Amino acid sequence: MTELTDIRRECPDRPLLLDLFSCAGGAATGYARAGFRVHGCDVADRPNYPFTWHRGDALEYLAHLIDTGEIERYAAVHSSPPCQAKNTLTVGTNRSRGWGGTHVDLVAPTRALLDQTGLPYVIEQPNGQAEIRKDLTLCGEMFGLGVIRHRNFELGGWSIEQPAHVPHRGRVRGYRHGKFYDGPYVAAYGNGGGKPSVPELQAALGIDWTSVREELTEAIPPAYGEYIGIALLASRRPVGVAA
Repeated sequence: MTELTDIRRECPDRPLLLDLFSCAGGAATGYARAGFRVHGCDVADRPNYPFTWHRGDALEYLAHLIDTGEIERYAAVHSSPPCQAKNTLTVGTNRSRGWGGTHVDLVAPTRALLDQTGLPYVIEQPNGQAEIRKDLTLCGEMFGLGVIRHRNFELGGWSIEQPAHVPHRGRVRGYRHGKFYDGPYVAAYGNGGGKPSVPELQAALGIDWTSVREELTEAIPPAYGEYIGIALLASRRPVGVAA
């Protein structure tokens, strides 16, 4: 696995990926390990984001890139728009009120702008969130992680093989209705109720560059981004061209 100190470097021969609603860079780190350069954007301050980063409204920034033609610099776009109206466990990452506050569904306007780019794209959502095409569903057990963290991905303009869903090895550790249950997974959300420590969260997710609990509980494991990024790079390669 490529070390973070290596993937921070700008390598001009690598294709450039735009990471919208970036949070602290979980997915971005996976894409970088797969072979992309990454530029991120989020409305909240993200000093721990490990790549080139722009602070601002993600949709306004994407619209600006389209209007100016700067979007042509990019080979693909990843997006994780907030849509927590149906989910009480998490909070969004791209709104001016910071952690908490009113939840806004930004999936549809994100998709509309992504379609305008003409680029292959990814829209990520947790289970129980906005309706997206579930072209891909990933689980931590597929990658031997210490979290389950199911995530769904809609893929625009390309496709990917769905890996088999590996049966879970047991329960998520924590309290349920006043009773404590042990298990091989930690609950990567919230506080209390037997929730993991920050070091436990970092180890379970495969993230070591941020120790901010809110960022860790929002993060996509880098292993997911790496899996998607490798397939995305392969989908861009002409038939007969070696890796």
